[in-house]
Amino acid sequence: MTSKTPTRPDYYAIAWRLPLIVWQGLFFIGPLVFMVAMSFFLVKNYRMEIAFQFANWERMLTRGFFWDAYFFTLWMALLATIVASLLAFPASYFLAFKASESTRRWAIFFLIIPFFTSYLVRIFAWQVILAQQGVINAGLSFLGLGPYQMLNTTLGTMVGYLTLCLPLAVILQTFALANIDKRLVEAAHNLGCGRLRTIFTVVVPLAKTGLVVAAVFCFILSFGDFVAPYYLGGSKPPTLSIMIVDTSKSGQQWPRAAVVAIMMILTLLIVAFTAIAFAYRKRVR
Repeated sequence: MTSKTPTRPDYYAIAWRLPLIVWQGLFFIGPLVFMVAMSFFLVKNYRMEIAFQFANWERMLTRGFFWDAYFFTLWMALLATIVASLLAFPASYFLAFKASESTRRWAIFFLIIPFFTSYLVRIFAWQVILAQQGVINAGLSFLGLGPYQMLNTTLGTMVGYLTLCLPLAVILQTFALANIDKRLVEAAHNLGCGRLRTIFTVVVPLAKTGLVVAAVFCFILSFGDFVAPYYLGGSKPPTLSIMIVDTSKSGQQWPRAAVVAIMMILTLLIVAFTAIAFAYRKRVR
């Protein structure tokens, strides 16, 4: 009988993984554990006291205003994800299959440029454009239309979400579509598939992983965004991110704000893992 020699740990590989482990522990796992613990604290005389009670969870999860904000935030994030994905696909398809390599590189470059500017600055620019006396209403006035209320509305919030998500969706979808073997598309055309049928039966299934990943990023960014619903949506109705700020300012109720934040994190984890599982699921024939 041959005895198996115990495998020695690879200290070289561990040394390379250690910075990532320390980084995640200090800036993600540690704060997350503290936030979960803080959700059970109590606030007395505007000061937090260490305790282990479910009073904060009971108060937030049994109130209608929390669930109104929750489902409104969920709906807006889903809508922004759908709209961004649909708007991005034609541009991504053109860049991946129709544009030259040089045109694609320049397009990706110009799509990255907005991220060089602060997202808050771009939102303030949209305030000037969407205001009652802004650029759009000024242009519509020459046609005898308007003025229309676009600022401090749901439309304004959606514009902010798309400002944040749309360039990223185009970039990720372009990379996903560009990796498709063009010979498969040509084969579909040779077999009699029209353009639309080729897109839905060949292109989309082959790029499913990249398309789902792009949609997940759009959902995550929209679901947790504070700037767009606050400065363009007017906080009416409030989203969960705005509720966190309002709750923490109301009597220093950080534990109740932690409950809202944990619910947001749980939702994002469920959506992300479900979407990734769907993206990597193999088709059953």
